[in-house]
Amino acid sequence: MDPPGHDTEAFATLLRELVCIESENPPGNEADCARFVHDWFREREIDAELLTEPYPDRPQVAATVGSGEPTVVLNGHLDTVPVGDPALWEHPPFGGERVGDRIYGRGSADMRAGLTIAMLAMADLGETLSPGDGTVVFHGAIGEETGAPGTRALLEAGYDGTYGVVLEPTDFRVATRAKGLVCYTVTVHGEASHASRPDQGDNAVLLAQPVIDAITDYDRRLRQRTDELVGSAYANVTEFAADVGGNLGVLPGTAELVLDRRLLPGESASDAEREVAALLDEVGTEHGVELSFEQRQRYAPAAVPTDCRLARLFRRHTSSYRSGVEAPWGIEAATDVRNLVHDAGMEAITWGPGSLAQAHTVDESVGLTAVTDGYAVLRDALVELLSTEE
Repeated sequence: MDPPGHDTEAFATLLRELVCIESENPPGNEADCARFVHDWFREREIDAELLTEPYPDRPQVAATVGSGEPTVVLNGHLDTVPVGDPALWEHPPFGGERVGDRIYGRGSADMRAGLTIAMLAMADLGETLSPGDGTVVFHGAIGEETGAPGTRALLEAGYDGTYGVVLEPTDFRVATRAKGLVCYTVTVHGEASHASRPDQGDNAVLLAQPVIDAITDYDRRLRQRTDELVGSAYANVTEFAADVGGNLGVLPGTAELVLDRRLLPGESASDAEREVAALLDEVGTEHGVELSFEQRQRYAPAAVPTDCRLARLFRRHTSSYRSGVEAPWGIEAATDVRNLVHDAGMEAITWGPGSLAQAHTVDESVGLTAVTDGYAVLRDALVELLSTEE
């Protein structure tokens, strides 16, 4: 099935249009992108809906083509991580610049490329599916980058299915497992004092050092826990702040750090929280430091059988375009596949064009060849999935 009009320029045009829409999260600017995707579907007479759950000011998109079973969900997120300092970018982060085979810009790999192939596949299947052949559902979810319940809300609204493909950049490897994560803000409580009288107070920056040392040791122990597909568990300090922007002559009375704990399939956020609580209690008691912590983000790990039908199908079709993709694999990052697996009981994988190494980077980019090949794999896999039973 080779639908007309899908030369490289068609892919480049849609991808560039998506890249040029700023949808940074935080703060959660997905609305313009959601409206663009919704209008794109409606212009092609595809049934599409803007949903205002879970947040009225951050609409997300669902679209449907076909009818009957099975139902396949193509899940993508509309948000990107922030650009950071634009001066560090050689290519404008929202310019969608094309240089040779590559499109540059924030979100090009993560995951405008995945959205592009899903949208074009929906348009093509909408013209070719006969009644009762099966259903394909599109998710344009908000909040994936910060753990917001966008995908969960779409599932709760009835946009679920039998199978699911989360279109993150995986270099075409088929992930049947994904790590989870839980983030905590840890607050170290000291006592502020004038910098000319340091012994009058208790400098929270210095009090934080044994906490950071304990987390480093915790990470060392966690690395002994491994999963054959996704690697090791980790614990890292990803942020640290103490009176930033305050008076330079004041020793801070509090310091905050963010602890990022990566979870393996089989681990739970509750298990991690108990470990973190015990760790902080121990270091606080040993060093006489008052500590408190609260959860910031939570993503459950997820797994489906390595040789499930969906994984076998995508490995086989992908191997026609890429070598080295047949082996079982898991993604080290956390993705919304957790919602498809845990909240909707779906057989779901993470798979898509582009490299995860490009995600969140300065001058993020994706190759157009990867996008066009990804579309061909997705199209062929969907046609087979909808036309055969197991």
